Amino acid sequence: MSPVSGPWPPVPVEPPEIHPKAPAPGTELGAHFAECFGCGDEVDDGLHLRSAIGEGYTVHSKFTVTSAHQGAPGLAHGGLLACAFDEALGSTVGNLLHRPAVTGKLETDFRRPVPVGSTLYIEARLDGVAGRKIYVSADGHLDAADGPVAVNARAVFIAVGFEHFSTHGDPQALEKLAEQHRRNKREWDINP
Repeated sequence: MSPVSGPWPPVPVEPPEIHPKAPAPGTELGAHFAECFGCGDEVDDGLHLRSAIGEGYTVHSKFTVTSAHQGAPGLAHGGLLACAFDEALGSTVGNLLHRPAVTGKLETDFRRPVPVGSTLYIEARLDGVAGRKIYVSADGHLDAADGPVAVNARAVFIAVGFEHFSTHGDPQALEKLAEQHRRNKREWDINP
C-alpha cells in the first residue's frame, strides 16, 4: 500500500495477537448487527458489505456501489467509501482480535473514481498494536480482487471496554444486538 501520509504505523508497535477463537481463513463473516449501515441486512440502502477471513492478518470485504451510494452523478460518494473502509477495518479488528474497539482516526486516499455499478474489493490487514491503539490498513481494488487500486485507507482503532457502548449507545439497540446473538447462539461482542 502506498502511504496516505507519512510512515505507517507512526509509532513502534507489537505484532497483533490473533485471538484463539478468531475465525479460520476462508470463513465467511455475517453481519455483526442486522441494523449496521455497513454490513447489516436490515438497512435498505446500506452497503451490505460482505467479508471473509483471509490468510495471515487479513480480511477480504466487498460491496457493490448502487445509485443510492453516489455523490457526483454516477460515482460513489467519497464519504460513503470512507464508511466502507471503516466497516472493513473494524471487522478486521473485531474478528481477528475479539476486542471491542472504536475508530480513533481514519485516513483515506482516493486514487481513482469508483463508478456506480462497480464492486470494490477491500483487503484489510492488522499492522500492529501499541497499548490500546490498534493500527490497520486496507487497499480497495476496483471490480476484482487484483483490479486497480481505487482507494487506500489506514486507521487507528482504540480498544474500549463494554461500558463505552452501554454508556454512550442506545439501550434498545444494544438489546436488539443481544437478542440477535441469543438467536444465533453467538458469543457476545460489539464489533465484529
